[in-house]
Amino acid sequence: MRLKFPDTLPVHAVAPELPRHDRLFAQLRDALSRVLIGKSHEIDLFLAGVLSGGHILIEDVPGVGKTMLAKAFARSIGGVLRRIQCTPDLLPTDIVGVSVYNPQDRTFQFKPGPIFSHILLVDEINRAAPRTQSALLEAMGEKQVTVDGHSLPLESSFCVIATQNPIETQGIYPLPEAQLDRFAIQLSLGYPPASEARRLLLQPDDRERLDGVEPILEPDELVALQQTAARIAIDNSVADYVLALVEATRRHPSVRLGVSPRGALAFLAVIRGRALLHGRDFVTPDDVKTLAVAALSHRLILNYQLPPTLNPPDSNSKVVVVQEILQQVMVPR
Repeated sequence: MRLKFPDTLPVHAVAPELPRHDRLFAQLRDALSRVLIGKSHEIDLFLAGVLSGGHILIEDVPGVGKTMLAKAFARSIGGVLRRIQCTPDLLPTDIVGVSVYNPQDRTFQFKPGPIFSHILLVDEINRAAPRTQSALLEAMGEKQVTVDGHSLPLESSFCVIATQNPIETQGIYPLPEAQLDRFAIQLSLGYPPASEARRLLLQPDDRERLDGVEPILEPDELVALQQTAARIAIDNSVADYVLALVEATRRHPSVRLGVSPRGALAFLAVIRGRALLHGRDFVTPDDVKTLAVAALSHRLILNYQLPPTLNPPDSNSKVVVVQEILQQVMVPR
């Protein structure tokens, strides 16, 4: 018996000519802002992470628009969105796919799972068991999956947008460090500002707002933008600033394990993504400062053996550590 794979598995996209960046980004911001009202800063963080070619982890309480943001973005790039609702009984094959025996020709035929998509929405990822969470590691790191000894490529624009609820304590499996390190950024949406609350109440319902989002670009155009972002120049002084921040996370008294080399590279990619988003072909220290918390805090492992006064054991401790480091490290002129 032999394995038989379909001939229509995704292949890496070829980058076309680039459209006008300013027009595209204005349209993207406008489309997402109509769905996620009053969250322009969070939308910019999200787009910077996407332009870096990385994956996004959205951690927040239920009902603030995490899933809506992922759906709206998938519509805006004209991409295929697949959704996985994580539960403790979810299996790795429910994500990657499974080989099914065909008795007619006595072969196994691979049936692709939802991971073969442009955008994979992993809802409440911390409800999946560790074995199932690990099925995403290779896909997020290398944009491929290995099934029965065969490596199958994913889409070039493949992006995981995962959500998790930080207040749940039962029936969850906290993400291991290896999984967290594969997310380019972690962000929280929060409640809408009071000035926008009335506007949100008077808007059409979620379905109508989503139906109003039209494709703005194609997935291969998004890949071209990511390639452009990767070529943005970084001055030596800014690179040294990034390295100083990364090194400071490894020496902070409250941190047991700081940012890894992979985390530093991902941080640099997100910085380049924000520069492109703001119409620049160079990065500035302001890009670094704006993205430091979202790109670095989730990568830290804190030392909980320290006294509570040095390391308060709450969910914001990592954010506090990064903010302290930003105040201590000198910003280049």
